[in-house]
Amino acid sequence: MKIFNRTSIIILSTIFLISGCSKENVHNQATTGSVIFIHPDGSGLNMWGALRLLQVGPDGMLNWDKMEHMGAYRGHLSNSANSSSNGGGTVHAYGVKTHYDAYGNNPEKPFKSLSGTDYSIMTEAKMQGKSIAIINSGHICEPGTGVYLSNSINRALEDTIALQIIYSGADIIFAGGEVMLLPEGEIGFHGEQGIRKDNRNLLKEAEKLGYKVIFTRAELLALPSEANKILGIFSGRDTFNDDDEETLYALGVPQYNQSAPTIAEMTAVALRILKAKKNRDFFIVIEEEGTDNFSNYNNASGALEALRRADEAIGIAMEFIDENPNTLLITAADSDAGAMQVIGIRDEKKFNESLSATSTNGAPIDGVGGTGTLPFVAKSDRFGNKLRFRIAWATNSDVMGAILAKTYGLNSELLPNNVDNTDIYRLTYKTLFGVDLK
Repeated sequence: MKIFNRTSIIILSTIFLISGCSKENVHNQATTGSVIFIHPDGSGLNMWGALRLLQVGPDGMLNWDKMEHMGAYRGHLSNSANSSSNGGGTVHAYGVKTHYDAYGNNPEKPFKSLSGTDYSIMTEAKMQGKSIAIINSGHICEPGTGVYLSNSINRALEDTIALQIIYSGADIIFAGGEVMLLPEGEIGFHGEQGIRKDNRNLLKEAEKLGYKVIFTRAELLALPSEANKILGIFSGRDTFNDDDEETLYALGVPQYNQSAPTIAEMTAVALRILKAKKNRDFFIVIEEEGTDNFSNYNNASGALEALRRADEAIGIAMEFIDENPNTLLITAADSDAGAMQVIGIRDEKKFNESLSATSTNGAPIDGVGGTGTLPFVAKSDRFGNKLRFRIAWATNSDVMGAILAKTYGLNSELLPNNVDNTDIYRLTYKTLFGVDLK
């Protein structure tokens, strides 16, 4: 009995071919949309493990844990096995391997981005009509965000870097660093003297450029969704006080300035404003800098508080994507600051004893309050046990470490299992512009 005619066979064959297309071919047809890049600077895999213990217990799930896809991150530079914040940030912003001292596209040693331009992917996004924004819990010149909008022969040239950022045309700039925007000696809103050598007041210049300048959490939270250009400067320098635990305790200062908004609060407001720009994609880079700076002081409790704040911002971004699925979230560090390690404590007799200052090999040891304090106590596991642990440090520098890049939302499945640091640029570019760069 004849079941199929010629037309039926052609139709069935076509269906078979479509359904049999490889996942890779389907992925190459990427949809374009917006990109959120959250960069918890200096956060290695072991730091995330320590935060999980503290926040949700060893069997719990952080927001970071819930991100769909991940790949092992390779952060080497053209002349260094490990990255610097400015070198790594430059790779993310330009998509090519740069040297350790790079801060954006060095005017004295210019290079082409992976897409063939002289400027960063954020500048390219702006030129193609997309909204752009940067957020940093550190000062405005921090390279994790700064290299996207400025270039310098030296990261220490903060007068030049801050000037370029203010004149970049970014829709939203949220950070600390008021002293870098004021003439030397001039007292700012946050009570600190400006340090600019060129006698320029960039806050006043920003207002002339059309920015609404704000300084407080209350002003941030009160911003209308229809706000246009916003410059939020929430501290004199960083929004945190990076030092070791003992010094902060002696000075009587908190880890974070209580008057400044958190990175999650800044993220939530920025996304609300960017969403209100109808039919306009955006690119936003968000850096929690405290994860790096506290680790460089071997301050375990400070580093874990900073990472908690970064995870809170990741949760805000994920909620946004659940409501706005044409958005990709990427998160990655570019180095592992201090190489934090968790060491369990199993002897119940030692649960309430102060920890030794060093391990048997001389590695510095931190307890919940720093050197010579009690162990950290994890949240309960699924059996109700509360594990105790201490933190050991390998160094106070940034090292290659164990780093994971993770993605959530639009095109998240395109993240490779082995992620070169230049791949952050590639995935961002493909999502923003629909072009697959090799």
